[in-house]
Amino acid sequence: MSSPSETLRATVSGAVDRLVVVLGDQLDRNSPVFDDFDKHRDAVVMMEVAEEATHVPSHKQRTVLFLSAMRHFALDLIDVGYRVRYVKLDATRNTGTLTGELARAVSVLTPSQLALVVPGEHRVLRAIRSWAEGEGVALSILSDPHFLTDRETFQSWADGRKELVMEYFYREQRKRLDVLMTKGGKPEGGAWNYDKKNRESFDAAPRPPAPKRFAPDAVTKEVLAVVESHYPRAYGEVTSFGWAVTRRQAKRALRDFVSNRLVRFGPVQDAMWVDEPFLYHSLLSPYLNLKLLDPREVVEAAIEAYEAGDAPLQSVEGFVRQIIGWREFIRGVYWMEGSSYGERNTLEQHGELPEFYWHGETEMRCLAESLGQVVTHAYGHHIQRLMVTGNFALIAGVHPRAVSDWYLAMYVDAVDWVTLPNTLGMVMHADGGVVGTKPYAASGRYIQRMSNYCASCRFDPGKRTGKDACPFTTFYWDFLIRNQRRFAKNRRMAMMMKHVERMDTAERGAIGRHAEARRDELGIGSVAG
Repeated sequence: MSSPSETLRATVSGAVDRLVVVLGDQLDRNSPVFDDFDKHRDAVVMMEVAEEATHVPSHKQRTVLFLSAMRHFALDLIDVGYRVRYVKLDATRNTGTLTGELARAVSVLTPSQLALVVPGEHRVLRAIRSWAEGEGVALSILSDPHFLTDRETFQSWADGRKELVMEYFYREQRKRLDVLMTKGGKPEGGAWNYDKKNRESFDAAPRPPAPKRFAPDAVTKEVLAVVESHYPRAYGEVTSFGWAVTRRQAKRALRDFVSNRLVRFGPVQDAMWVDEPFLYHSLLSPYLNLKLLDPREVVEAAIEAYEAGDAPLQSVEGFVRQIIGWREFIRGVYWMEGSSYGERNTLEQHGELPEFYWHGETEMRCLAESLGQVVTHAYGHHIQRLMVTGNFALIAGVHPRAVSDWYLAMYVDAVDWVTLPNTLGMVMHADGGVVGTKPYAASGRYIQRMSNYCASCRFDPGKRTGKDACPFTTFYWDFLIRNQRRFAKNRRMAMMMKHVERMDTAERGAIGRHAEARRDELGIGSVAG
């Protein structure tokens, strides 16, 4: 009996009719590329290429997850009779690029057609299309039914709107998909969302159930060795790797969340605590983004828990909103705005990303905690991303593309369609208000209110200037002062801008000088570039 490594080393020979391309974030047996698949005449090609781990630096765990999940998926296909040409990262003739490996596959298998589901990244789609056109290869690009909203539906909703407010999109989704709706067409419980009930912090140390983790099997151990060998200087640690790498494991992770943490997810979803990287969060986004889980089954599992009385509506609604609302909204924005979206910098910020983002070593306890767990686990929950790591970069004046590339590099669930609008749009407010109608800027007071990070930090969140002033607080007021004219007419910023208006010239100058000194000290440099 051959080993998994030997099985993947075996390749398809002879001509094929149709060559199906399966990318690393398309691990879905229900994908339309498998419709009418002829196991005798067609074949699958899957490729591990250095290009996908190096076009931005990639956290070791992110690379391991992609490669291990791909190998497990390929082995499952082979086990049920699919012919698979699988190119491993360390294969002798591996060209290191997707198009290079497609060219090799086409030269050997001479297919009459290539078929793939639309990639989740403009860069990849552009490269494959350009290569196919240049080589005269027939290419069929299929829409992605994994998502609940196709591009045309989103575009139809967006047309004619002055602002793309996610809340309005979410309500339309609830109605269209008949999710948490009563027979009378009203939202379950009488309200569309329960955010006001979901902003609790912890009064004492929480004791959340540990999320389900999975010990590396032989396939994953081989991938771990390959990644350590090929990318010894890549960022992040890998010893704690415990992510699901198969659909079966991902389904177990879903059941674990619904059974053990969904009940408390809603009220404390925005809370943070020292040495608690996971709390009551689902940790399911990597599996959704690789398509090991389908959003329909995830939503269904949460609603079943509510209907059985095992989870309160405020938790279930808050979780469901992330799946059918925010996730679909972000993807819609990504494709609607086009490939130039990533170049936007509306706030004209040009600072450098501090070096400590890559290793987590900083005196600021909130950042040390949030970045440290990214280094260790390649993970951070949404408030750590938005209000700690993202908020700091925003108010400090870092260039939005540097931040977007860091998020794409360092989080285990990062793929471009979700990372770019979330970071460049929501976090950095660099898209002119497409994703968010206001910047999510906050001082150290917010972090003090939602966590216990400040209790063990040398900086004082109540101080704007001075050696003990919290950099978040300094940068927050500096950010508002720098952008006073820009935000003057933003109704959601009115209260904060009134505080700025009341500041005298001396106070503004002191804050500006202190912020500039802090930026120099942290290696950010000038906001103006």
